[in-house]
Amino acid sequence: MGTGGRYCFSVFTLSLAWWALGNISVCAATFSVAPGGDDHNPGTAARPWATLQRAADVAGPGDVVVVQPGPYVGAKFHRSGTPTAPIFFHAEAGAVISTPGPLNTNRDNLWIRDADYITLEGFEVTGAPRAGIAIQGEPDAPATGNVIWNNFCHHNGRWGIFTGYAQDVVIQENETSFSAAEHGIYVSNSADNPVIKENVSHHNRACGIQLNADPRLPGDKIISHAVVEANIVYENGLGGGAAINLASIRNSIFRNNLLYANHAGGIAGWDDGAGKQWGTKSNRFLNNTIVMAADGRFALSLKNGSTSNVVENNILFHPGARGSIEIDRLSLSGFLSDYNLVVNRFSCRDVFISFAQWRAKGYDPHSRLETNVTKLFVNAPGGNYRLKSGSLAINAGRTVPQVTDDLDGRSRPQGPRYDIGAYEAPAS
Repeated sequence: MGTGGRYCFSVFTLSLAWWALGNISVCAATFSVAPGGDDHNPGTAARPWATLQRAADVAGPGDVVVVQPGPYVGAKFHRSGTPTAPIFFHAEAGAVISTPGPLNTNRDNLWIRDADYITLEGFEVTGAPRAGIAIQGEPDAPATGNVIWNNFCHHNGRWGIFTGYAQDVVIQENETSFSAAEHGIYVSNSADNPVIKENVSHHNRACGIQLNADPRLPGDKIISHAVVEANIVYENGLGGGAAINLASIRNSIFRNNLLYANHAGGIAGWDDGAGKQWGTKSNRFLNNTIVMAADGRFALSLKNGSTSNVVENNILFHPGARGSIEIDRLSLSGFLSDYNLVVNRFSCRDVFISFAQWRAKGYDPHSRLETNVTKLFVNAPGGNYRLKSGSLAINAGRTVPQVTDDLDGRSRPQGPRYDIGAYEAPAS
């Protein structure tokens, strides 16, 4: 559309957007935004627009907007793409959004509102009063199919990336850090099928990643079929929360995540205080490495009716007074835990118990006990949580069909059996 020229999507062959849509290869109009441009221009590379809002107002299905390096105010994205022709906003290195745009009444810098199939890629987003990047829909009309990929969201007021009523959202390969009030990534409200993968989230006041279906708000009050994998989450939680915090999450998978040096919880599942029927239920926690800060809470906590969860092949290490797994009486039904590497402290029904006492209750019969972190990892103080030679986690796991590789992309298994944790040691 317009006179912006032609742009073949194949230029972005590494883009998640095209991969997620099955490597669609089509040509579409391309537009350009640059400092010193003019919104009365046609939006070509030679005669670019000045503002991202102008591009958001014009670009339609299949179009690509290239944002050249420089400082910008934010924008509100209100026009939708389609499943086969998303709208793609590609920021070149050095494109920085440091304040909300004039239409951004919610105080987020980049705001997708009631729009579908938009990809935001490559932006540095900082200084937002609320969220660096936000996607919002409605309970009966969720924003659908949007992709937030390869952005750097740091030093924002409340969240790095926030979604509300956002269905089929993909949040991948972003860095979210130093959120002043709350979380790095926050997926909220009833909205199914979120994919949160390969992000790095650190030094946020509360959670690194939070999924909360907000059961007191309109909608079906659950988030189902989430995939949360291969994220690295560290140094969060001085203001509370958990590295990965979950409320009313169902039938989802959490695999190959590395969580370390977090000061509140590790992975925590609960009901957001809305009653046990809204607990975090029927999920699989597989091949995660969780190494808590000494002042942190339990590596894995399941409370308030968080039933029927499966916990396998995880490293659940705590160097302080807490321990590996905490579970209350309302969450024991259907609970399965085994083939983990643990420390010698658990909490069951609000009572601290030893690993032997935990096993006597029927849990973790094939799991292993390790109390020395230096025996497990290549260099834990230096942030290298790959398995060192002789680690008890090597060849100690169970084959799980939902996990076929590790955090480095190495196929599993390398030896005769799966390794425990997010990393698979290379074959010797």
